[in-house]
Amino acid sequence: MALHSGASKPTRTPHTNPFALLAAPAVGDAFAVPQHALHDNPVPPDMAYQLIKEELLLDGSARLNLATFVTTWMEPQALQLMSECADKNMIDKDEYPQTAEIERRCVSIIADLWHAPNPEDATGCSTTGSSEACMLAGLALKRRWEAKVRAEGGDLTVRKPNLVMGINVQVCWDKFCRYWDVEPRLVPMEGDRVYLDAPSAVAAVDENTIGVVAILGSTFDGRYEPVAEISAALDKLAADGGPDIPLHVDGASGGMIAPFLDPDLEWDFRLPRVVSINTSGHKYGLVYPGVGWIIWRDKEHLPEELVFNVNYLGGNMPTFALNFSRPGSEVIAQYYNFFRLGRSGYTAVQQSSRNVALALSGKIGERPEFRLITKGDELPVFAFTTSEKVTGWDVFALSRRMRERGWQVPAYTFPANREDLAVLRVVVRNGFSMDLAELFFGELVAAVESLNEEAGSDKVLSGPTGFRH
Repeated sequence: MALHSGASKPTRTPHTNPFALLAAPAVGDAFAVPQHALHDNPVPPDMAYQLIKEELLLDGSARLNLATFVTTWMEPQALQLMSECADKNMIDKDEYPQTAEIERRCVSIIADLWHAPNPEDATGCSTTGSSEACMLAGLALKRRWEAKVRAEGGDLTVRKPNLVMGINVQVCWDKFCRYWDVEPRLVPMEGDRVYLDAPSAVAAVDENTIGVVAILGSTFDGRYEPVAEISAALDKLAADGGPDIPLHVDGASGGMIAPFLDPDLEWDFRLPRVVSINTSGHKYGLVYPGVGWIIWRDKEHLPEELVFNVNYLGGNMPTFALNFSRPGSEVIAQYYNFFRLGRSGYTAVQQSSRNVALALSGKIGERPEFRLITKGDELPVFAFTTSEKVTGWDVFALSRRMRERGWQVPAYTFPANREDLAVLRVVVRNGFSMDLAELFFGELVAAVESLNEEAGSDKVLSGPTGFRH
């Protein structure tokens, strides 16, 4: 939910309706609609639609937004289903039992993809996105740690829980730690290690660690973290008498990539130490915003006190969420994709995205101005920076120049201790075709050539920063 300050914005000229004489008689020379207060009278629906549509033309094109992981294209049949389900409240299980059943099917499908022990009776739920799913996973980890401390006779008033993760985690994990009073143990980057690895994870944990978070697909560069290695290191730590630390996998993006493109990669519930996994349905789950998913290994790993039971049709529907009312449309859209595409369809879609990423990163890597950080062979996402040959401009200048042509390509620095590394990142999603990639590359080359022509010896061309993952 956005927070708005009470400060008033600069006064702007109100909308003037070009069809005033036809739409609303006797209101003067123009039909002025205020923007920050309700108008005294209704506005005709066609007029309201047209005025708002025209204002939205000022937004950038979603299809040209290479910053976002969020789905920007769906089939019209999915949109029709979403429209027909927009008025269904997901929390109202007794009124919409079939929507609840479809949510349960999605949970089972995802649990099966992630090799849960009993997919047909999986423990999990839909959320408004992977961020809420992370919050729920973190809460379960904290409550289980608290129960363990109490069982051991420990004092929760003097012990401070902590969560171990790489500094490259998405900001939702910082939010979780701040909102629920958990110490975030963020392992910094060092040299070429720009992710959480097994030695650094083990070095950061102690008896107050509620869990370790491993990321299957870093937002910084699209790289998978070595989940199996981290799991094995935590296994050894416990076997040697150290603390027994659960592992959560943030598969916001990779959770819908690896099952199809990397089926032999062990990162999921095949690893006994993995207790929960989240993903984002509105990223590589191929659904419009906002839907996410969280699955636990079994009922044991979701504390019962966190679950509310909603009665419907004479039975109980367990629910676990931070919000209450939300539309069922995105859950239905997720099921549509599962039903429509199947395993081979998802594989084809995700492979197409990876192919485009590899082809585009390969062409960019051949340019003397650039050096690839990643190439898109895990998530279909890659990052690149300028080479030593470039002295007159930086990645921020290039990002700004591409935005002038309609392309949104984020430029940012890596976090501590690699603030010296500034990169551009390209996210390839369903709908970003080879044709669009060719157009993008042509625009990129043109932007580079124009920057080379403008750059002088006395200053370095740059641009604004501040991109948030």
